[in-house]
Amino acid sequence: MKSKSNLLQEKIEAGKLGGGEQRNATQHKKGKLTARERISLLMDPGSFEEIGALVLHRTKDFGMEEQLYYGDGVVTGYGSVNGRLVYIFAQDFTVFGGALSETHAEKICKVMDLAMKTGAPMIGLNDSGGARIQEGVRSLGGYADIFYRNVLASGVIPQLSAIMGPCAGGAVYSPAITDFTLMVENSSYMFVTGPNVVKTVTNEEVSSEELGGASTHSTKSGVTHFTAANDMECILQLKKLLSYIPQNCEDVVPKLDYTAVDETRVQLETIIPESTNQPYDMRAVISGICDTDSFFEVHANYAENMVVGFARIAGRSIGIVANQPMSLAGVLDIDSSKKGARFTRFCDCFNIPLLVLVDVPGFLPGTDQEWNGIITNGAKLLYALSEATVPRVTVITRKAYGGAYDVMNSKHIGADMNYAWPSAEIAVMGAKGASEIIFKKEIAEAADPVAKLSEKEAEYAEKFATPYQAAERGFIDEVIEPKDTRKKLIKAFAMLENKVAKRPRKKHGNIPL
Repeated sequence: MKSKSNLLQEKIEAGKLGGGEQRNATQHKKGKLTARERISLLMDPGSFEEIGALVLHRTKDFGMEEQLYYGDGVVTGYGSVNGRLVYIFAQDFTVFGGALSETHAEKICKVMDLAMKTGAPMIGLNDSGGARIQEGVRSLGGYADIFYRNVLASGVIPQLSAIMGPCAGGAVYSPAITDFTLMVENSSYMFVTGPNVVKTVTNEEVSSEELGGASTHSTKSGVTHFTAANDMECILQLKKLLSYIPQNCEDVVPKLDYTAVDETRVQLETIIPESTNQPYDMRAVISGICDTDSFFEVHANYAENMVVGFARIAGRSIGIVANQPMSLAGVLDIDSSKKGARFTRFCDCFNIPLLVLVDVPGFLPGTDQEWNGIITNGAKLLYALSEATVPRVTVITRKAYGGAYDVMNSKHIGADMNYAWPSAEIAVMGAKGASEIIFKKEIAEAADPVAKLSEKEAEYAEKFATPYQAAERGFIDEVIEPKDTRKKLIKAFAMLENKVAKRPRKKHGNIPL
């Protein structure tokens, strides 16, 4: 007769086999890892502790009482990543296609509750066909229980979602609420309604990949922040992302050891072109300012006129929000404003200092932008930066025109330190456009209107298209040489390390959504 301990071990092993070895083999043929393999790759060796390995579903309808698998399609537990505690759930596609049941949801909710109690990140590895239809409203209620906890945890602990297979219908809303979403190319997709429903309702022919694949959501919708070529690369991205963020909203990111050296960066002196209309890559500025190879870009393929991401300066984790002159001249539009605002709010939630790099000619004009709400969407970035209480430092590299100057972390909306390079142009608009308005009469009456315009343009540029007038008013704290930027930032962020900012007492603000 088998002992109780042997029977228990058999049950645990049965749970580890999920829906059977044959279906696991099919999973591998598709280039996908199993739920347990994903957890094993992510967690430090030997650190994972499973919770709820023997859970079974309670459904007796439609012959389900004969289909029982331990764990019920999701592996949950806790462990460490690079020595730091994290909680995790990994949906097992080999059990009912990873479909969410009442007990499946209860397991996820249990680890989410533990994550909140202990103040540690929550990671979800999503690979599910959706709600388990045999359970009806019970599975729908399970989704709502998860959504509610996502909202309660928002801004308290980091929440990361990796989409490593299908994620459709109501299932998409949990990742949407979490802080960052990662997708695997060619094997994952997200959509509220699938291709068949789309064809029925709108008569559009579209594939799952076109409708909600990694490429679509990383370039068009902005739903996903990172894409990976395969499961293993996705896991490595999760590990890297965790290294830049703290455990919870009351914690700070561990500072890496750093030995001070000569921080002068001569390469920054030659980045800005002679012509003010010639583009340059803001990533070259970021590379010259930050620790070597420390920049980890977020949303790299979405709204490319804005660059956001994590980096380190002297071992200290920071968030970067920067205009990108290589795309649309770095203008602010609807997508870039939302992109910058979302990233800013994450950094503010989790005590990550912000560096804002400015080269912005204004907001993008046009009926498309106006009719789709550039006013309220642009205000999101303004709101996010204005409400942020983390250390905030700005460097204006070239243009800072019009309302976009105000929005991009100006002194007027609470920035702590504002620097400008000598190449900075801070004005209501460009010298040519301003001259055409201010000196319209003189230019029209001149014997040579073209020469007069050129003369007035130079006059306006000398007076306004420099950082010195702003510096005289205290709107710029210092005009610095590009090569000294890193030195200034190291000192500024060290000085601001213990910043405390008090805000008016309120339940919460009403950001223009």
